[in-house]
Amino acid sequence: MAYPAGFKYTKDHEWIELEGDRGTVGITDYAQQQLGDVVYVDLPEVGAKLKQGQSFGTIESVKAVSELYSPVAGEVAEVNTALKDKPEMINKDPHATWMVVLKLTDPGEVGALLDATQYQALIK
Repeated sequence: MAYPAGFKYTKDHEWIELEGDRGTVGITDYAQQQLGDVVYVDLPEVGAKLKQGQSFGTIESVKAVSELYSPVAGEVAEVNTALKDKPEMINKDPHATWMVVLKLTDPGEVGALLDATQYQALIK
């Protein structure tokens, strides 16, 4: 699967798509492959304030429970509540299935993230 060039990536296998001072966050195809069938996602409330690298929830698969880490610092502006009933959407299309939208505290933090080429080199 191709990793979208417009996204930034973390070493913990989250992606963020930036639009102005907002960033949409999900997990990568590599992450969902490692997890296997996703059965549950626990996400934060709107208004939660996160630091870069802080856990913002968990994702549970038939194999394991994993932490989700925020790519940047920010305030949770939106949560994808549809994932409560349909967590398997993450397996079907991980790069189109978002988890949270963050209002960025410090857009400069994005500079520390990987681009698609760097991320693909990381997971080889």
